[in-house]
Amino acid sequence: MRNGRLAGGIAMKTLESLTFDNAALRDLPVDSVTENTPRQVRGACFSKVSPTPLANPSTVVYSASAMRLLDLDEEQLQRADFPGYLCGSKSIPGADYAAHCYCGHQFGYFSGQLGDGATMYVGEVLNSNNQRWEIQFKGAGKTPFSRSADGRKVLRSSLREFLCSEAMFHLGVPTTRAGSCVVSSDTVVRDILYDGNPIDEKCTVILRIAPTFLRFGSFEIFKSIDRMTGRMGPSVGQTDILRRMLRYVKHGFYSELPGEGDEEEGAVEMFRQIMGRTARLAAHWQTVGFCHGVLNTDNMSILGLTIDYGPYGFMETFDPGFICNSSDKGGRYSYESQPDICKWNVKKLGEMFSLVVSEEALSSVTEEWDQVYESAYNEMMRKKLGLLSESPDDGSLFAKLFETMQATHSDFTNTFLLLQSATFLDGYDTDRISQTLTDNCLSVAEVRRLLKPAFSKSQCLALMRVIQGLPEGAFNPLSMYGIEVGTVLRDHEIHQNLEKLETQTDEERTQICGDYCLQTVPVSSESRME
Repeated sequence: MRNGRLAGGIAMKTLESLTFDNAALRDLPVDSVTENTPRQVRGACFSKVSPTPLANPSTVVYSASAMRLLDLDEEQLQRADFPGYLCGSKSIPGADYAAHCYCGHQFGYFSGQLGDGATMYVGEVLNSNNQRWEIQFKGAGKTPFSRSADGRKVLRSSLREFLCSEAMFHLGVPTTRAGSCVVSSDTVVRDILYDGNPIDEKCTVILRIAPTFLRFGSFEIFKSIDRMTGRMGPSVGQTDILRRMLRYVKHGFYSELPGEGDEEEGAVEMFRQIMGRTARLAAHWQTVGFCHGVLNTDNMSILGLTIDYGPYGFMETFDPGFICNSSDKGGRYSYESQPDICKWNVKKLGEMFSLVVSEEALSSVTEEWDQVYESAYNEMMRKKLGLLSESPDDGSLFAKLFETMQATHSDFTNTFLLLQSATFLDGYDTDRISQTLTDNCLSVAEVRRLLKPAFSKSQCLALMRVIQGLPEGAFNPLSMYGIEVGTVLRDHEIHQNLEKLETQTDEERTQICGDYCLQTVPVSSESRME
């Protein structure tokens, strides 16, 4: 529909008539240096940039529902010049392109300045419902934070982000949105498997949408020198900018909170909200079997959104130690570790807030994490299992289910789908439900093929003797040989499982499912089921 006409009572816009109000660039400091070269950006949250045009852009896919957030209907999305606007080859009227400066703890170590090396702020669109949506290009070219990279993304990784962000939204998981994916005839060289066989891949740009893309790492630009890495934030000591950022975030995204006349009270309450949103986000991930893969502080949204889809994965066969990132040798960001890592990241954000806010008040907030997370997780699991009321036995019920799934190597998603198909109207048919669950399990032979340790049994035992003798927090001597403690521990567990499988039969796995069904009858009584 054309500008001014209505779609469902909403006035739709054209690409040329979007209402921009770029508050971030107005309220936060912008780099005075305009040269687009790699550098440390001091005393600023953003650096102005320009997208690098692409040749022959064409639309691969778009999300009509996501683009409606900007008051754009499908007529606009199907325009011949749409891909040019949405890859940066043509400038959108009202846009003000910039790259955000942030730092981050990566795999537990402070890395100093990182920033938007392949993404750029396009602007903030106010839609007809007076909602503010920041839009970003990912893959539109170099910025001052690109370091030695080219600022480009390719089709395969862009499609992964597009598909997953939209899938997560429809799963009800808080997430950034993906509006469009545009490919071009320009290419960049990428070594897909890191095996010395690079190929040319087409440059691709996706449009990302969120209320804001500020992250925990946005506040780490003020971090003092790190005693482990020797790095520091580029704006260390500039607490005046930190206070501006806190006011900006509270006014723009947490304006309903108390403390309008007391900046410290407002900051503490905002920190509590960020903590709570992050805890609930982690609970969402755990209940859908999602593994982010790179939970560095620079990949944590201040709004509790899933952000920066990289080497993510959804669990298939249930495995608490599931790792979706091949570079995560130590398993820091495994499925089971995600809640604790998110809590650790929240503490790091609190350290930055404590530069201008009471550390004691912030610490009391982080102590609330476990209760908030557990409450959110249990509530989501009850909904997932169709339980209408709360019970003191819920924790043991959930634990027994996952214990059974792990013992039988069940598929995570399919297990819940199969339980959903079970009916309790005519009684609890243990044998039928047990057989249904068993059919969802891998056979013993399949599990044996699946479990592939990195080290032989004798090697693993020798390595275990080394790490078991280390005092807590001591240096791991195996790291000199590229061997992570987590790898050894996982291999030890794999060898233990293989030993069990040497004598286990498929009939015994059926019995495990049957025992689970019998043991959960009193807990999952009809009075609690839909």
